[in-house]
Amino acid sequence: MTRVWKWNRPVTVREVLEDLQQERSIAYTTVMTVLDNLHQKGWVRREAEGRAYRYEAVSTRAAYAAALMNEAWTQSDNPAAALVAFFGMMSDEQRHALRDAVRIVQGPETSERPEAGSPRENPGSATESDGR
Repeated sequence: MTRVWKWNRPVTVREVLEDLQQERSIAYTTVMTVLDNLHQKGWVRREAEGRAYRYEAVSTRAAYAAALMNEAWTQSDNPAAALVAFFGMMSDEQRHALRDAVRIVQGPETSERPEAGSPRENPGSATESDGR
């Protein structure tokens, strides 16, 4: 997937092979099999071009990483413990990124939001002006 994302355009098996061969020896059939497997799993789409295919990523690298994390998390028998362990492995920079992401997902917080346990949150509490 890294090579497919790298070009950000449809690529052939030959292009991926030549790029990988700059770093290590690898067979054409290996690259072809991996790209075919990625196609079968729905991570890439392919379009015929002559006798070959051009492969293109279906989603972004970020969406792919999120799907992998979600899959790993949902397979845990104790998701909360898995999250605690995962957060414990994070660097300070990663934890800041996580906080930013949570803020984005939750939306902007306003100063109008009541504090936990405040009279506005619990209208029937004894602190109301009903004399209790």
